[in-house]
Amino acid sequence: MKIAAVEAIVLRVPFTVGGKSAAGVWGKGDLQAADSLLVKVTSDTGLVGWGESFGFTAIPAVKAVIETMIGPACIGLDAGAIESISQDLQRRFHIFGRSGAVTFALSALDIALWDLAGKAAGKPVHALLGGARRTSLPAYASLIRYADSDAITANIHRAIDEGYRSLKLHEVDLAVIEAARKAAGPDVEITLDVNCPWSLREAIDISAKLEPFGLRWLEEPIWPPENYHGLAALRRASRIPVAAGENASTLIEFQQMLSAGAVDFVQPSPAKMGGITELRKVMALADAHNVAVMVHTFYDGPGLLASIHATAALGDAGSMIEWRYFDMAADLYGGALRPRDGHIDVPQGPGLGFDPDPAVIERYRVD
Repeated sequence: MKIAAVEAIVLRVPFTVGGKSAAGVWGKGDLQAADSLLVKVTSDTGLVGWGESFGFTAIPAVKAVIETMIGPACIGLDAGAIESISQDLQRRFHIFGRSGAVTFALSALDIALWDLAGKAAGKPVHALLGGARRTSLPAYASLIRYADSDAITANIHRAIDEGYRSLKLHEVDLAVIEAARKAAGPDVEITLDVNCPWSLREAIDISAKLEPFGLRWLEEPIWPPENYHGLAALRRASRIPVAAGENASTLIEFQQMLSAGAVDFVQPSPAKMGGITELRKVMALADAHNVAVMVHTFYDGPGLLASIHATAALGDAGSMIEWRYFDMAADLYGGALRPRDGHIDVPQGPGLGFDPDPAVIERYRVD
């Protein structure tokens, strides 16, 4: 089975978030639409595999990489030689960067090839990874930044009413975080992702103020994100567990992070760091370091599916799936992945289990 075509597809789907969103590292305030980049890989046998790249404002650069570099390099290759393709393309294009657009593009390609492999074998991807340990996984609602106590309170109540018992905030204001804890009550788990804003000294001081809120983890607290020794120092100084990894791009970076003792939870992001091929290596590495894996899954498409399959097969009993808590105008999978009572079902169909709805692609495609 040879790779016959590689196509980059940009989607822009309107959404709401239960109020007005604040500006964040992912974009401007009051976002109205979610941009995503799908990669469609067609084989010479007619099978199609779907992948997804980390998107947002990086999409034009990633699309250009796919169309001018990654795609042309893949035509005619054996679609089943996933590890070989991953390593060969990393080496071939490393001069253009080991992170960012090139790695995002390689990640989407890799996910699509795993989807193809599963379809060719007639098995779900989790079976190719050793078999699913569970048929459903706990999900946590990952809320956008509101920077408003009333808005965060209303949306926490809404998420709890929908069955979530674990929530992620993206807030940085202590008053808003305090309001969130009061709204959630003592029995709902809260994690906090602040997106790398502080120096080590600032992080130590602020973490002391955060301790009364009983956070499950504090995510990406230090700038720059690759300051692994700084994260390790924060772990020693704070009683709040530390999580990081969505900005790490290579296996070596994860090895350095884990060797430094930087995190209690490591968060590889398959649509950013090499897809399923590299994700399974990071999960094995984390297991060797006795560190829990919470895969970063701020996606709605094949990137989310890749995370579910890998977590089902390779995660431990405490592993959860991040659910981007947006109200989308359209769903790529017709609601099949939407969590129910705080859990998300593990797909059982061949490959990733679902293909994107062609009607959604046709309506929301951006050329």
